[in-house]
Amino acid sequence: MANWHCVKKCGACCHLDPTDRPDLEDYLNPEELSVYLSLVGEDGWCIHFDQDTRQCSIYADRPRFCRVQQDVFGDLYGIEPEELNDFAIDCCREQIEGVYGERSLEMIRFNQEVGI
Repeated sequence: MANWHCVKKCGACCHLDPTDRPDLEDYLNPEELSVYLSLVGEDGWCIHFDQDTRQCSIYADRPRFCRVQQDVFGDLYGIEPEELNDFAIDCCREQIEGVYGERSLEMIRFNQEVGI
């Protein structure tokens, strides 16, 4: 069985371009939406994503919507605990494909590390 976990030095989820996520208002409250939009740099990447290290510079203090946790995904997306693993894997694969491509090194690494 595949087990979701964050794959280091990926950062696909840090590509925040709002034009890629037209439904932001459907799951973020107005305050969270404001925070989200304030994080988007001119290039569409989060201003806290370090392109050289490919890591979040505020990981421990990142916003709630950046956390893959049951309470967050339950609240934002209505995901039940038993659905979280598969939902998170699907979300990551979709985001990695959109940012880096279906056959990218990032996708290969993600699939290998989560056991797909």
